[in-house]
Amino acid sequence: MTGPPHVRRPATLASLAAELGVSRTTVSNAYNRPDQLSAPLREKVLEAARRLGYPGPDPVARSLRTRRAGAVGLLLTEALSYAFRDPVATGFLEGLALACEQAGQGLLLVPVSPEHADVAAVHQAGVDGFVVYSVSEDDPHFRAVLERPVPTVVCDQPVGVEGVDRVSVDDREGMRALGRHLTSLGHRRIGVLCMRLGPHRYDGRADIPRQEASSYPVQRERLGGVRDAFAEAGVDWSTVPVYERYDHSPEAGATAAAELLAAHPEVTALVCTSDVLAIGALQHAAEARIEVPGRLTITGFDGVPEAERVGLTTVRQPVRRKGQVAGELLLERGERNRPTLIVLPTELVVRDTSGPAVPVERFFSGW
Repeated sequence: MTGPPHVRRPATLASLAAELGVSRTTVSNAYNRPDQLSAPLREKVLEAARRLGYPGPDPVARSLRTRRAGAVGLLLTEALSYAFRDPVATGFLEGLALACEQAGQGLLLVPVSPEHADVAAVHQAGVDGFVVYSVSEDDPHFRAVLERPVPTVVCDQPVGVEGVDRVSVDDREGMRALGRHLTSLGHRRIGVLCMRLGPHRYDGRADIPRQEASSYPVQRERLGGVRDAFAEAGVDWSTVPVYERYDHSPEAGATAAAELLAAHPEVTALVCTSDVLAIGALQHAAEARIEVPGRLTITGFDGVPEAERVGLTTVRQPVRRKGQVAGELLLERGERNRPTLIVLPTELVVRDTSGPAVPVERFFSGW
C-alpha cells in the first residue's frame, strides 16, 4: 500500500527569509515598503517567493497590526446592479474609483435596500471610511455608518449632518434655470415627473404635503427650483401635477408620463427630475405619436451620455468629478480639522426636446 503523496508545506515569511539569508523585515519590505530595498534585492526576494510558493503577507494579519483595511466603503441604498446600470451612479462610481486608485486604496461596495432596516452589512464592512451615495434623511444604514469611528463623506444627501464632509451641486438653482427657460418659451401648463420622495414604495400623484415631507432633499430642491421659476411667471404650484416613481428607470418614466398625460392632456411641458425618467417619457411620446417638441416639451436633469444622444434639454452636473471629489475628501480627511462642503456647478444645456408652448386653442382636440 502506498502512502499519501508528499505535500510541500507552503512557504512562510520566516522560511523565505531563512532561505535567502535575510531578515524577515527585508522580506516584508519587498512587499510593503519597496522603497527601502534596492531593485536587485527586491527582485531576488520576489523571485524566490514565486519559486517557493510564498503568497505574500497575510492582508488580514496586516490589517490587524495596522488597524487599516486599505479600502473605502461606498454605501449604496440600492441593489448592487444599480451601480452598473444607472448612468449617474456609474459616472459617480468611476470618479470615486479613480480617487481610490490614485491613493492606492481599494473600494468596497456596500449595497443595501432602502426598504429594509438590517444594518449588518454596514457594521461588518472592513473599511477605513465611508462615502455615502445619496440616501434619505432617515435611512438606518446611514445612522449605522455614523456609529462607526471612521470618516464619512456624503454625496448630495442627507444635508446638514454635523462633522461630515459633503459634495453636491446646487440642484435648486439648476432646476430654477431650467424652469425659467421653459417660461421664456411660453409654457404655463406643465407636469412634473420625479424620483422617489420616500423610502417606501409609492407610484402615483404626489400632492404638495408629500412633496414637502420628502426625506430626499435632492428631490425637494429640484421640485423647489421649478416651483420658484414658475412662481416668477405667475403659475400657481397647486395646479401643477407631480407624478412620482419609486423605481429609477426609463420604464418608470414612460409609465409616469402616460399616467400624467392621460389625466392632464392640457400639459405642454414635462419636467423630469432626472434624465433617466425623461428618456422614458420620450419613449412614451414616440409610442403615442406625440410630437416633441412641437406638441410637448420634455426636459431632464443630470446630463448623462444618453441625454446627448437623444437631444434632451437638461441640466448637466459633473457626476464623474463629484465621485472623484468625494473620494479625495475622504482620503484627505486626516489632514483637516473641519468638515468641508463642496458645491460643484451645473449647466443648462438646451437641445432639441424643448420648444415654444402650443397655443391654448389647440388643446380642445386632445392628444
